[in-house]
Amino acid sequence: MSVKPSKAMVLAAGLGLRMRPLTDKMPKPLVRVAGRALLDHVLDKLGEAGVSEAVVNVHYLPDQIIDHTAGRKQPRVIISDERDQVLGTGGGVVKALPLLGDAPFFHVNADTLWIDGVRPNLARLAEAFDPSRMDILLLMAPTTSSIGYGGRGDYAMLPDGALRKRREHQVVPFVYAGAAIMSPALFAGAPAGEFSLTRMFDRANEQERLFGLRLDGVWMHVGTPDAVEAAEEAFLESVA
Repeated sequence: MSVKPSKAMVLAAGLGLRMRPLTDKMPKPLVRVAGRALLDHVLDKLGEAGVSEAVVNVHYLPDQIIDHTAGRKQPRVIISDERDQVLGTGGGVVKALPLLGDAPFFHVNADTLWIDGVRPNLARLAEAFDPSRMDILLLMAPTTSSIGYGGRGDYAMLPDGALRKRREHQVVPFVYAGAAIMSPALFAGAPAGEFSLTRMFDRANEQERLFGLRLDGVWMHVGTPDAVEAAEEAFLESVA
């Protein structure tokens, strides 16, 4: 089975503290890499994947993002305004659920950045998502070939794509690349207010409904100002 999500949730409400001073007067999703805002890189990929509506949540310097996306047609941007509340990555999705509908949707961090391989990774996610077996399908990047990432990884992945969360002191080969497909049913009974999306990941993992797909291409972790330069170099190499 596969799905063709027509809607997406884009998380753009973070404070971008580690990206200072670039984010002192600008939200992190509008930081430019290779001539385009991080948010535009994400929205472009969603548009190419056939998404018609992207719900973008905002909190920090929200008017800049609202103005920046006002003219978007593909996908059309719907703002989920969180300027008066802090909802976290999970609470932000719960607030946006009425806008996302009942079908599986793309979920993408506004500051994630990757260069596709032979085929677009969002199209690969849609083809691989099986709602009968999965509540979440995460795009997973190999830690060894990712740019700007120096952590211990997030998950190990079994041959069928099932994910196993990293235990404390363990090193695992894959890191979540910030793009996924999720079923709205996953959020049934989710807590109100602020909470982290990792709670939903853990719930799906416990029920053996959390799966991963290995990214084809190169993922860039653009978490600090120094990482912007490394990401731009990778883009230049990809088009050379």
